[in-house]
Amino acid sequence: MPQGSRRQPGGLHHRDAAAGAAGRKRVRRPRPGAGPGAAQPGRGGRGLPGQNVTMDEGGAPLLPDSLVYQIFLSLGPADVLAAGLVCRQWHAVSRDEFLWREQFYRYYQVARDVPRHPAATSWYEEFRRLYDTVPCVEVQTLKEHTDQVLHLSFSHSGYQFASCSKDCTVKIWNNDLTVSLLHSADMRPYNWSYTQFSQFNQDDSLLLASGVFLGPHNSSSGEIAVISLDNFALLSRVRNKPYDVFGCWLTETSLISGNLHRIGDITSCSVLWLNNAFQVRARVPPAAVASSACCPPAVSHPQDVESENVNVVKRLFKIQNLNASTIRTVMVADCSRFDSPDLLLDDGATPGRVFDLGGDSEDEAVGPGPAPARTKEGLRRFLDGLLDGRAQPQLSEHALETQVAELLAQGRTKPPEHSTAAARKLLVFTTGCLTYSPHQIGIKQILPHQMTTAGPVLGEGRGSDAFFDALDHVIDVHGHIIGMGLSPDNRYLYVNSRAWPSGSVVADPMQPPPIAEEIDLLVFDLKTMREVKRALRAHRAYTPNDQCFFIFLDVSRDFVASGAEDRHGYIWDRHYNICLAKLRHQDVVNSVVFSPQEQELLLTASDDATIKAWRSPRTVRIHQAPRPRPHPFFSWFASQKR
Repeated sequence: MPQGSRRQPGGLHHRDAAAGAAGRKRVRRPRPGAGPGAAQPGRGGRGLPGQNVTMDEGGAPLLPDSLVYQIFLSLGPADVLAAGLVCRQWHAVSRDEFLWREQFYRYYQVARDVPRHPAATSWYEEFRRLYDTVPCVEVQTLKEHTDQVLHLSFSHSGYQFASCSKDCTVKIWNNDLTVSLLHSADMRPYNWSYTQFSQFNQDDSLLLASGVFLGPHNSSSGEIAVISLDNFALLSRVRNKPYDVFGCWLTETSLISGNLHRIGDITSCSVLWLNNAFQVRARVPPAAVASSACCPPAVSHPQDVESENVNVVKRLFKIQNLNASTIRTVMVADCSRFDSPDLLLDDGATPGRVFDLGGDSEDEAVGPGPAPARTKEGLRRFLDGLLDGRAQPQLSEHALETQVAELLAQGRTKPPEHSTAAARKLLVFTTGCLTYSPHQIGIKQILPHQMTTAGPVLGEGRGSDAFFDALDHVIDVHGHIIGMGLSPDNRYLYVNSRAWPSGSVVADPMQPPPIAEEIDLLVFDLKTMREVKRALRAHRAYTPNDQCFFIFLDVSRDFVASGAEDRHGYIWDRHYNICLAKLRHQDVVNSVVFSPQEQELLLTASDDATIKAWRSPRTVRIHQAPRPRPHPFFSWFASQKR
């Protein structure tokens, strides 16, 4: 049975965990949790081989415990466990906590200043956890897709999962001991080019599937489809632009989509909409059309870009984009569990790279008078200086457009709302301010009154002085963001980023800096808005910055996993920040996902058109253990039944 590779000093290897595969004879040998537990010392010192070698004639040990301990320190984990089978004294020393602390730090190469996991009961059990519960044994390969598999998502119950592919299908699978295909939805009749993302709603009754429209190479239009999981019927379709907004659920029956309006050559406006999952054919109310009159002439009205299948319920946010950037990769973080996380990560030594764009910014504290008047005055002074030659003489057209757009937005941006009730959810997305490549993470509070479909729709109630919405927080990663994922408690945001060179400056927004091949896995605390831990490294990517694509990652209670372009998936421990396993494919690994109910099961999707299921050695042993044979009496009794 194939499996992932990992460091194996001391002769300890996971391959024995899968040695019971069909057609193979299982070879038993000592391993953490199996050797010592399988050979307990007998009473009176009898029953353990070699006991007379370590005892003198009077039954006293020939070697003191301290000397045996020093000898065991020079052995690997497998040899320590094997030696523990010799006699009671050696068995006791082989379970020594200080011995296994040394074995742990040496075997897993953990920094000595990292303490033991807060939930661990002993160093021996912690060693065993990292060795025996990592999903690194390949148990099944699914080949039903005919092209690159781009994304995987699990239902919250763990009973089903969905896959998206370049073959333009969304496949829904039954997750049992042997995975089986339940349904395949072909999206080509809806003019889709391929499917790229999916997400189950909270009660697992609906599936959101996101795809890309057929069109020119530079087209950025996409669509979101909602599929019923009761009968696999297509319930609704929602336009989504750009397509790499992906979309996400906000409530069980409402989802977030995006739209993009061009204002200038490198200036645009991203609008995030709240949509009903169920199709309701209704015309846009006249009041909504009138309310959109505040849009600049270069911005299309919302109804101009809606397809006949779209039912927009409410406009959530309208955000200005500078220097060819756009909002992409939206996701929703639930704040309700921030104070009771599954795993509390320590803050790093240096403060996080966070810039707060809240209500106390300098722009709002400048001078007396209404904001529109200050904006007009500032713009007038800037243009007068430009005409008189007092402005920067080498100002490019792009730089000029950006400065004018910033001045215009100053008086037309609505500051963040402050509510007495804490925000229940955060909208998280990638954005930027220097170039088109996503290099910042935007965070916007979603207040309770914004999560309901009641109230003004299509921007009703918005005045011309509040055209754009300000972000609450921006996290700058100084690199190209190629993946994001939330921890199960939603408190920590994990980010795949390919760093820019240190000290690099973006001179032209259409020419971002070169990016590193190494992928940094960064961790941010969404409660404190600080970067925590040090960056995780092991995986690599090779696509240049103008062709970069998303590599999806996933986080479980104890582990974090990611794909990579080096034909491997990777698994790290969240507490110790160490790479535990590499999972082999034949091509780029685009997506990984843990079962939400069983972190010892991981799925990986690849450009080799396969999906692989990986389980932990412990789970494989359990599933391969022979079932107990029925008692002869019960066999006879069953045979007498008619």
